[in-house]
Amino acid sequence: MDGSTLALLGFAALFLLLFFRMSVGLSMMIVGAVGIYMVRPAASLPVVAGEIFGEASSYSLTILPLFILMGNLAGISGMSRDLYDAAHGWFGHLKGGLASATIVGCAGFSALSGSSLAAALTMGRVSLPEMQRYKYDNGLATGAIAAGGTLGILIPPSAGFVVYAILTEESIGRLFMAGVLPGLLLTCLFILAIWIVVHRSPEKAPQSVEPAPMRHRLASLRRASWIISIIGLTIGGIYTGVFSAVEAAGVGAFLALIASFARRSITWESLREVITSTLKSTGMVFLILFGAFVFKTFIGFTGVTYSLTLWVEGLGLSGFQVVVAILIMFMLLGTFMEGFAILVLTVPLVQPILEALGVDLIWFGVLMVIVLEMALISPPVGVNVFVVKSIAPDVKLNTIFRGIWPFWFAMLAAVILILTIPGIALVLPNGMFG
Repeated sequence: MDGSTLALLGFAALFLLLFFRMSVGLSMMIVGAVGIYMVRPAASLPVVAGEIFGEASSYSLTILPLFILMGNLAGISGMSRDLYDAAHGWFGHLKGGLASATIVGCAGFSALSGSSLAAALTMGRVSLPEMQRYKYDNGLATGAIAAGGTLGILIPPSAGFVVYAILTEESIGRLFMAGVLPGLLLTCLFILAIWIVVHRSPEKAPQSVEPAPMRHRLASLRRASWIISIIGLTIGGIYTGVFSAVEAAGVGAFLALIASFARRSITWESLREVITSTLKSTGMVFLILFGAFVFKTFIGFTGVTYSLTLWVEGLGLSGFQVVVAILIMFMLLGTFMEGFAILVLTVPLVQPILEALGVDLIWFGVLMVIVLEMALISPPVGVNVFVVKSIAPDVKLNTIFRGIWPFWFAMLAAVILILTIPGIALVLPNGMFG
């Protein structure tokens, strides 16, 4: 059978399995193993076993459980609440300030957890009651939580960047540094979106919180100093070269554990719950990676990536034009596929094309992660929207989806800015690594 035909059949089988709700990792592993057998029967078992063992023993992957552990500890220790309280104290009295404080809180928590779902769930439980108390529009309140949570896969440490780095064999440290300025840019664009919404429709944020006295603001900053210090130490340590990204994860997890005990906010029962949750999340991500590498090997055996590269070169398109076309394709896929699935399914296809055109994969990785953030809130399958729905059962799903559109367009603006000014993503990694 022709390699391209076999690859198309493989993708069709994969989408069929996903349609029947089989997990992404297991689906890719099954299709990849069968596909490899059809191309090279004798190589099937050794290749599948080798790929799984190679990834399972990868030193770089130890970063995932460490950062997941750090985020879980921050959640149960109350550090996330302290972070929101600090943001509330400084921004809460402004028009739409509670929604802006939610965005800032999500951004800060994202710098510990690396997970969009954890950021939306944790900060949503803290911020939603406050916004409802002050009669905020449900669409604005839930939209801010859903969108703010997406910062978890952009602001380092980011699980999205780790998976992208493993798939493309790029530097995790470079990708982390590349996500810092775009993460801050997107945070500011989200706050700008809130400002525009409340100035066009003041009734969506009808009541302002009384300005907190300066001593209260400073006190809230002191209470949040644990989480701020851990964030500064891990990200600053990577940038200054004191330790690698993996070492930063270990340092951050250790400090989060020390902080939890020092604050007397952890029990043996909650510690057991944290460890169990970390193991479950890590196992899920590892299964996806194992399947992705088996499927990636199958796609390589078919030769379809080489054929696609020749076809794109024959069109005479520039690297920039191809990147724009790929990002548009990702936006469309995001309306019916989960972002993580898009990442692991498409990177093996587009990477050879981009490399042949000389596209910087660090720059493209930042753009891709922002587009995957858009998928997290895009109807009808935006995962973060359903996470927010779980903590706001009285709010209609249509109301939440209606509230995310200003933030979706803010993400689109960030993509356009980074497309036209690549230095936003590249200045820090280039300054650090050369």
